Amino acid sequence: MSIPGPRWSNSSPSSPVDEEERLRELGYQPVLARRMGGFGNFAISFSVISILSGCMTLYGFGMNTGGPAVMLWGWLGVGLFVLCVGMALAEVTSAYPTSGALYYMADRLGGRKWGWYTGWLNLLGLLGAIAGIDYGAALFTGAFLNLQWGFDPTPGSTMVIFLCILLLHATLNLFGVKLVSVLNSISVWWHLGGVALIVGVLTVVPKNHQSPEFVFTEFVNGTGWENPIYVAAIGLLLAQYTFSGYDASAHLSEETSNASVTAARGIVRAIWVSWIAGFALLAGLTFAIQDYEGAQNSATGVPPAQILLDALGTGGATALLLVVIVAQLFCGNAEVAAASRMVFAFSRDNALPGSALWRKVSSKTQTPVNAVWLSVGFAAVLALPSLYSTTAYGAVTAINVIGITPAYVIPVYLKLRAGDRFEPGPWNLGRWSKPIGWISVVWVAIVTVLFLLPQSNPVTVDTMNYASVALVAVLTLATIWWFVARGSYGTPKAYGSAREQAELSDHIV
Repeated sequence: MSIPGPRWSNSSPSSPVDEEERLRELGYQPVLARRMGGFGNFAISFSVISILSGCMTLYGFGMNTGGPAVMLWGWLGVGLFVLCVGMALAEVTSAYPTSGALYYMADRLGGRKWGWYTGWLNLLGLLGAIAGIDYGAALFTGAFLNLQWGFDPTPGSTMVIFLCILLLHATLNLFGVKLVSVLNSISVWWHLGGVALIVGVLTVVPKNHQSPEFVFTEFVNGTGWENPIYVAAIGLLLAQYTFSGYDASAHLSEETSNASVTAARGIVRAIWVSWIAGFALLAGLTFAIQDYEGAQNSATGVPPAQILLDALGTGGATALLLVVIVAQLFCGNAEVAAASRMVFAFSRDNALPGSALWRKVSSKTQTPVNAVWLSVGFAAVLALPSLYSTTAYGAVTAINVIGITPAYVIPVYLKLRAGDRFEPGPWNLGRWSKPIGWISVVWVAIVTVLFLLPQSNPVTVDTMNYASVALVAVLTLATIWWFVARGSYGTPKAYGSAREQAELSDHIV
């Protein structure tokens, strides 16, 4: 028996198929506006990866967990493995281009429970990403205000800035996917131009630079753990956290033209462009360090801000910080779009409490308005511990990684398990499908274990890695809710019935 799925063996990138019809074949009535092109689809994943967000916000973490050597070589190594994961995921995305993305793929390839738990993990990661990105933007905004006007970035004031950023992103996402697409397209050039500007200025202006030996071999351990291999492994979080969110291209596939090709390409392109640009950014920043310990203990609370300040002075540092903050705002806006589509899709299949509310779509903008508000509201709750703990932000980023990374590879594993029963879409890896798929599975298994481990010694309430707690909590919640909702949850059968499609149409309000 073959796995239910699309049958487009004659399709190719040069002969686009009717994506609306394909969506109906997968069981869903189109209700979202398909107004995003290929570049826009790439742009949303590139914006969510956001090297100017991930690299900059976790740079201080990297300085402490392995230092320059781990940051630079770790970036290269992690980027290669993530590219494998992205290609493997893109292949499955081409076969199942829906807003549900990962959980829908898992459901089709492995059954209802596989889809259920994949969806909950993916949702945890996406909501954690909103919190991590926007709180990081709030930290940098506080540092900018500190340099410009002597503002004191306390936990309370940072939280206020964070909530304002969430409100901004919710509002922008209510105007429809066309505005989101335009902003993401601008974001691509802002990121690339911003990296070129930062690296160029840091290369030319400072009189003193670190040596290549320091940048590529200096190992720094401030974790309290003695084993350098353990410390280096933990230090990979900087790269792995940054290289997340590329599933956004898949989640926006119901709003993308020729999605079976362009969404797959968007995933892969976003990763390799970020890989190259991110390495340049990390190298430029590290070469420009004037005072390593001073940057770690910066009064701004943000080590990269201190590096810019030491190298360029107040005026130059302030200007470049503004470039970074705008990039982070683009990133957070794109992440809200991706997360809200996941909430919409999961609710469409009755997987969330109050699904009937979250799956409603505005007839004016064809946007899942309630899903947008739920996404930013939950992200706000996730970041509340930052008011009381200086290590809470690290926990939020760990929650993001531990939720979203396993979800990426579950559909890939199920595709490998299915063997020849999996029918690939127009974009596929051919004979490289299996080796790249198994590399991806093994890599994700390793990093999932790594990011459950404690990051500081001794382990206390403040220094504990709460990713393990979050993982257990979400799996427990998913299990409990499974017994409540299993009777109503389910992805539709291929060629959904007239009754199912009529019910979906009723959700447009």
